[in-house]
Amino acid sequence: MTAFRAERAWIDGAFRPATVVVRDGRIADVLSLDADTDQDVHVVPDGHVLLPGLVDTHVHVNEPGRTEWEGFASATRAAALGGVTTIIDMPLNSIPATTTVEALDVKRASAEGRVAVDVGFWGGAVPDSLGSLDALHERGVFGFKCFTAPSGVDEFPHLEPAQLRRAIEEVAAVDALLIVHAEDPDHLVAHGALGGHYGDFLATRPPAAEESAIARVVDGARATGARVHVLHLSDAGALPMIRAAKDDGVRITVETCPHYLAFEASTIPDGATEFKCCPPIRDDANRDALWQGLLDGTIDMVVSDHSPSTADLKVDDWGLAWGGIAGLQVGFRAVWTEALRRGLGLEDVLPWFTTGPAALAGFADRGRIAPGALAHFAVFDPTATEVIDVAGLAHRNPVSAYAGLEARGRVTETWLRGEPVTATSVAGELVTRG
Repeated sequence: MTAFRAERAWIDGAFRPATVVVRDGRIADVLSLDADTDQDVHVVPDGHVLLPGLVDTHVHVNEPGRTEWEGFASATRAAALGGVTTIIDMPLNSIPATTTVEALDVKRASAEGRVAVDVGFWGGAVPDSLGSLDALHERGVFGFKCFTAPSGVDEFPHLEPAQLRRAIEEVAAVDALLIVHAEDPDHLVAHGALGGHYGDFLATRPPAAEESAIARVVDGARATGARVHVLHLSDAGALPMIRAAKDDGVRITVETCPHYLAFEASTIPDGATEFKCCPPIRDDANRDALWQGLLDGTIDMVVSDHSPSTADLKVDDWGLAWGGIAGLQVGFRAVWTEALRRGLGLEDVLPWFTTGPAALAGFADRGRIAPGALAHFAVFDPTATEVIDVAGLAHRNPVSAYAGLEARGRVTETWLRGEPVTATSVAGELVTRG
């Protein structure tokens, strides 16, 4: 058994001094700072804070099939170094995509015994899997991802409007969760090569594309009572619609991502396609509105949407480059850096990375420090400063929009079930929906 003694531990939504007692991988008690214990005591250094392990429900690991883009070993190592102790893997861009029980078995076999943190899996809702989602649901996937516009990979086709409604009805029938990449293809501008100017790419994916698709998701959830979740919201113009739906009792949650909070369109250099993602990074006023949406609770969480690729796919043409940002290891620090610039505290930011995504996945025992919770911890120095060197990250490929960012904060230790995560740790578990 071990006890963690910290002058500042994140407990019940506030920082306070505490001794956190761990037994059999779970938190047994939370005591006063000077409490006597029979356990070995691990003292959190002065100036550091003890956090619950972060939860990231939007990670593209890509293994098997595109393991050269990332992989379970590298992704979970990067997660641990970023203070993330639980990830949920997206059903694409691996091959096969996780749209069948057989494909889920292949993916779990690829991960077994190779993960540094806990890993769960989303299933996929594609045209061919409609009508059979219940089989994956029974195998413990955390829900089903779909696209309302082309996904970028042929093996994961999008749903047309009638198919989207069918998917919503199907998940409602078993009280599963549908998570949606919400862009309406009728509002997207078809293109080939675009050249190096970011504004030309931004114009091809206007805010109306998100708003139209989100409205369709809201309508389906309102009609069926389904649980739905909007992935990677970049358009703040959709927030009033989402707020109204929540106020009406629609079972909808929303996430945004660190890159939408840390960056804005006018500062993206020509040809810097490491910033390309879909939906795109928009202007500064939009970024401000996303921050406000988090602070007022309209947006429920911040997750990485870690979507890496090899460097050769990030060509310097915005129309031809792969769309995806690698940020699993650094996303929390990027948001903390921007939060400081806005005069916010760590207590404002932490729920977006802990209890928010944990609730989406149905984890009652993660993202918090409380008796009964798993002893998943991150020790964080909020005052440290570091310029991000992507070559030094654990991501498989040194390509990221965060290169050169002067980031505040540093994760100095990560613990899984009360044991330290080291450079060679493979103690993570494959987890299923409870």
